[in-house]
Amino acid sequence: MPPPRERVVLATRRGARIVRTRVEVEEQTAVGEAMVRGLIRAQLALALRMATVVVLLVGLIPLLWVVAPAAGTARLWGVGVPWWILAVAAYPVLLVVGVAFVRAAGRNEQEFADLVDDRWP
Repeated sequence: MPPPRERVVLATRRGARIVRTRVEVEEQTAVGEAMVRGLIRAQLALALRMATVVVLLVGLIPLLWVVAPAAGTARLWGVGVPWWILAVAAYPVLLVVGVAFVRAAGRNEQEFADLVDDRWP
């Protein structure tokens, strides 16, 4: 007696599109290159936004002494306030911006990977 018939169903359009997308990226077709360029553009835009935030936050520190000259001459535990700001307060700002950048860059890469991955979303 032959085994029972088994119904074979072709991939749905959505699944076929995902597999085709992955092949286009792997074979470096025009569509695949456009997708990779899009990822690179997104990462560059993110890096420029974060760099702008850092430059504005750190660059505005000297303006504090222009606006409030007393802040430039103030002392805290025998050390000038400008040194405290530059040596202590700047690093947490850089850390927060760095962590935000890494998370956002990872999110961009994950979205790209989800787009080209052949798994069902």
